[in-house]
Amino acid sequence: MDIYDGPLVQTTETCLAGLKKLFRTSHQPYIYAANGHGAWDAALSNTLSVGDRVLVLESGLFGTAWGEAAKTMGLHVETLTGDWSKPVDPDALEEALQKDSSHSIKAVLVVQVDTASGVWNDIERLRRAIDAAGHPALFMVDTIASLGCMPFKMDEWGVDVALTGSQKGLMCPPGLSFVAAGPRAREAHVSAGLRSNYMDWTFRDGPVHYHKYCGTPPEHLLFAFKAALELIFDEGLEQVWHRHALLAKATRQAIDVWGRAGAMHIMVEDPAARCNSVTVVKATDWEAAPLREFTQNICGVTIGGTIGDGVGEGFRIGHMGHVSAAMLLGTLASVETGFEKLGIPHEKGGVTAAMATLAKAV
Repeated sequence: MDIYDGPLVQTTETCLAGLKKLFRTSHQPYIYAANGHGAWDAALSNTLSVGDRVLVLESGLFGTAWGEAAKTMGLHVETLTGDWSKPVDPDALEEALQKDSSHSIKAVLVVQVDTASGVWNDIERLRRAIDAAGHPALFMVDTIASLGCMPFKMDEWGVDVALTGSQKGLMCPPGLSFVAAGPRAREAHVSAGLRSNYMDWTFRDGPVHYHKYCGTPPEHLLFAFKAALELIFDEGLEQVWHRHALLAKATRQAIDVWGRAGAMHIMVEDPAARCNSVTVVKATDWEAAPLREFTQNICGVTIGGTIGDGVGEGFRIGHMGHVSAAMLLGTLASVETGFEKLGIPHEKGGVTAAMATLAKAV
């Protein structure tokens, strides 16, 4: 396909316009043939220089993993230590920034949703904490596990750099990542010393279509993303958020019932801090591997294992992206069947409770 004119150029224009709607921004988005780790690199390299100090907000595995990526690029990384069972504390962020009277921290990095813990961070409140501290650091937000699953409003919330990937809420194969840059990020870009050929926003702003991809576009992934955007906007973005909220609530209701026997609980303690993308279940004195093997080999349903510090200590149910009530209820039924088959302690009726939750809500 011609990469300079015609349908592919129109596809790019459609995808970029769709990204602005998803991020809720009027600012320039960029498309990379990369996974989410590539988006991390793009956000950092386009705005910062070697030796710059960044503050990572911990709420699970992936905020700190982004910090590790920053270290390999020559940035000085500090971490606001957090608890995986809780979201980032805005007051602690404000206090940390107030201590930086010289404003040597150049960026604050956080994930909106961490799929290792199942927590969601209140981006709007974190922005207010940065403002209350009077700190000029760039505010960078990873929405890989949240965009298309729950509200995100880049411009309204004062986010300087937002990034995401194609394979979760955006319902596409892995391989595309997206970064949106606000005015303060573009200003920092002018003097950024980490800029690289492939990630560079300046090159990608060039007049020729292939500049937008720093070479040949990832054609088939772009066609997939265009199709996903059509699905999202046909349903309505707010309705997509609502669907995710209902399915997440039903999942948590099932787990709360199962957990009354004392053998499991949701990792995130505060119900209001539980994300609508994935629910992480901590097991008490039993191995999750046999349950996962049962659901996969007998029921044909793959449930995730826990990752990071809690590897092997429970399981994860994803309810993000192209997921319906029928798919979710089938998953929950497979899990409850596995509990029965394997003799895992649980209170019966989790699936029934999930069904009742959905029946009442719709």
